[in-house]
Amino acid sequence: MPEANFGPYHVRKWFTHVEDVLATETGQLADGASVRRIVIAAAVHNPYAGRFGADLSDIVAKSDQLGHEVGRRAVEAAGGGVPIQSYGKACVVGVNGEYEHGNAFLTQLFADPVRDAVGGGKSWVPSSGKVAAAGTTIDIPLAHKDALYVRSNYDTISIGFGDAPRPDEVVIAFAFASRGRLHARLGGLTADEVQGVDGLR
Repeated sequence: MPEANFGPYHVRKWFTHVEDVLATETGQLADGASVRRIVIAAAVHNPYAGRFGADLSDIVAKSDQLGHEVGRRAVEAAGGGVPIQSYGKACVVGVNGEYEHGNAFLTQLFADPVRDAVGGGKSWVPSSGKVAAAGTTIDIPLAHKDALYVRSNYDTISIGFGDAPRPDEVVIAFAFASRGRLHARLGGLTADEVQGVDGLR
């Protein structure tokens, strides 16, 4: 068992990915501000790798500590004055683990401090995950943090993590965006109409 270096967890590395989308895929320049998309992730040792555990509290119980750090890093990566409007989360579980181990890292206990750091979030956090070898790519879904059915904010970030996850690791990742897609034009509830709306509408 690797030595703990972040609360009860062994974190081998942190990842920060930032991209600024200035134009659509067909070259249409941004309708307003560009889209800043951010992924904060960590390669964390999986204490259940290679064995079945009915009780996954070794992962879940202190996962708010990871959430606080993800939130802090997300706000730092966004930069002063850049809002965070959308979010999503994902896990990639190394091949000696179970998909359930990744989900254990992504519960509400982990996500609530992230919500707090980015100014709150009324909507549930869309999620994806899989068991895979190091270097695999994961698609992280994004949706508006305060109202799930804002169509303009449905988006996806595809990302890989180099040498992670190792077989006994889980990569946990949280993605963020500063606004909806450029030139979104499918109608429905807009981001400007979100205030006061139930988060699941």
